[in-house]
Amino acid sequence: MDLPGWAAAAIVAGAATFSQTAPTLAAGADATRLPGELFRDCPDCVELVIVPAGEFDMGSTMKATEQPVHHVAIRKDFAIGRRLVTFADWDRCVAEGGCKFSPPDQGFGRGDRPVTDVSWDDAKEFIAWLSKTTGKPYRLPTEAEFEYAARAGSTTPYWWGKDIGTNHAQCAECGGESGRSLPVGSFRPNAFGLFDTAGNAAEWMEDCWNPSYRGAPNDGSAWTNGDCSLRVLRGGSFGDKAIALRSSARFRYDEDVRYYANGFRVARDLN
Repeated sequence: MDLPGWAAAAIVAGAATFSQTAPTLAAGADATRLPGELFRDCPDCVELVIVPAGEFDMGSTMKATEQPVHHVAIRKDFAIGRRLVTFADWDRCVAEGGCKFSPPDQGFGRGDRPVTDVSWDDAKEFIAWLSKTTGKPYRLPTEAEFEYAARAGSTTPYWWGKDIGTNHAQCAECGGESGRSLPVGSFRPNAFGLFDTAGNAAEWMEDCWNPSYRGAPNDGSAWTNGDCSLRVLRGGSFGDKAIALRSSARFRYDEDVRYYANGFRVARDLN
């Protein structure tokens, strides 16, 4: 993966350093923002981090759905949610009339836990409300953007290494309390400063489902043809086995169907 110096240094130094040193800045002009910068578009808005442009090899040889491995070049910096959208974020959307559905929390709790049991259509409703509220072009991440941001320079199955280990993520084989979501940011972030790119809640992508990467875009854009009644999910969830948390793992689900482990994070282009 071709990364700028600051990102390479973050990987070498360890992701924990990033979370301790990166300041959260107020809303401002996108043109002045630098990779690694944290910001919000309003005081109650989701926190974003600037991910640098770069190149990487997307996919793996482990499953047919992750093949062929192909080179992707993301030419522009972009912003992505540092954390999954939470119940607190969602409940604010409901309170302000932007979201119609109030999902149950399965008894896990609301607040800073990732909102789940929302469909792709529901997620798009939240994004439309957030875009209107802030005047900024919010959207769902693309598959390529997510894998690039989740890897954060790594080439191993998980961004932290070859094995799932313990105390890295929330899943059925991750050790600790399993079978439920945890508050977002319960584990250290990756080298790009993102939390929960593996586990906790599976994440909706913008892309339509295709059973392999044959013909996939190589510029980081969303794949907008294929079976668009199905949408891509990434990252794995609290209920999944370790294999589902790999950076290259991908799944599908009906865009209009809700599931108790599916959530999302936001992204947006920089002006």
